[in-house]
Amino acid sequence: MNIIKEIALKYIVPGEDRVCHCGGEHEICLRCKICRADKPDQIAFRMDDIAQYIDHTNLKPQSTSEVIKKLCEEAKTYNFKSVCVNPYYVGICHSLLKKTKSLVCSVVGFPLGANLSEVKGDETQQCIREGAKEIDMVNNISALKDRDVASLLNDIGAVADVCRNKDADLKVIIEACLLTEEEKIIACLAAKKAGALFVKTSTGFSTGGATVEDVTLMRQIVGPKFGVKASGGVSSTEIALQMLNAGANRIGTSNGIAIVQGYKK
Repeated sequence: MNIIKEIALKYIVPGEDRVCHCGGEHEICLRCKICRADKPDQIAFRMDDIAQYIDHTNLKPQSTSEVIKKLCEEAKTYNFKSVCVNPYYVGICHSLLKKTKSLVCSVVGFPLGANLSEVKGDETQQCIREGAKEIDMVNNISALKDRDVASLLNDIGAVADVCRNKDADLKVIIEACLLTEEEKIIACLAAKKAGALFVKTSTGFSTGGATVEDVTLMRQIVGPKFGVKASGGVSSTEIALQMLNAGANRIGTSNGIAIVQGYKK
């Protein structure tokens, strides 16, 4: 854990040495936009309802409206936490799911994260206007690689502020497969400080997906009161349970039905 504190002091809160008051477990206060000191822990996996940890996902560019409608019907049947779709399909999903418990999640700056922050903010506004209650944004990976933490915080903040004002939850995709350990730590701390509610491992469109090691590290970085979403390559019940036991409290997958059915056997 010492390396997390060292990186936080170097890049996120230079000169800060106060004891942490937010349950983040890295012994300092990040002065986050949203303090979760009084919030419940996010890592209590309820064995009886694995479907509520799943974002039922289809982000393929060749998807059709019929495919997305089927995704929504499956979400209703299995009571998934959300459907995760590209912005083009948010309106359709909202109309089909508005009387159910399943939420609509959409992606912003997807899949590269290289959009201008203002564009990400505008895209978020539109997605929420169409009915999205959760936003999965891709981090500015280039700013992270440059250690331009001010730009990184601004990028996340542009989306986090919109989400907070519109009562939507923000997950920040760090694309862990492209990052060093230090970069993973910076990315997760920045997401927490800027007002996100989750960090997410992967887009599923890069060189790798979720790993147990990354989920474990991400949970150590953000502490127990923050969300961690494992996404990319979570294709079976066994893998999903590994991620949940490592500290994830959300799974992004296109194999949600197989995971639920395998769990009930």
